Amino acid sequence: MALKQDKELKLYYSIREVAEMFGVNESLLRYWETQFPMIIPKKTSGKVRQYTKEDIDNVRLVYFLVKEKKMTLAGAKLQLKQNKESVRNTVEILEHLNSIKEELIKMRKELDYLT
Repeated sequence: MALKQDKELKLYYSIREVAEMFGVNESLLRYWETQFPMIIPKKTSGKVRQYTKEDIDNVRLVYFLVKEKKMTLAGAKLQLKQNKESVRNTVEILEHLNSIKEELIKMRKELDYLT
């Protein structure tokens, strides 16, 4: 748990860390940068990408639309252009529901262990 808290305190994340968060290749993130202008990681003088929490949140929206909802890139762009806030709310609700589900599964396993 402490490791997760340390990660939340970071200001910048490498492309490798972000790729691991979403289970995608670094090349896909670089491609999404070219397709979605809202994903704009800072680049150091050595061209090393540094993603902020805001960049990661934007990647999360694109990931949700493209990978989970199976939208085309054009469809995802249109959805984000027309109603980005609605997409953001949907992603937040789904993440919250998934965390509740995980907690319930954990509780059930503990109860099964006790009986």
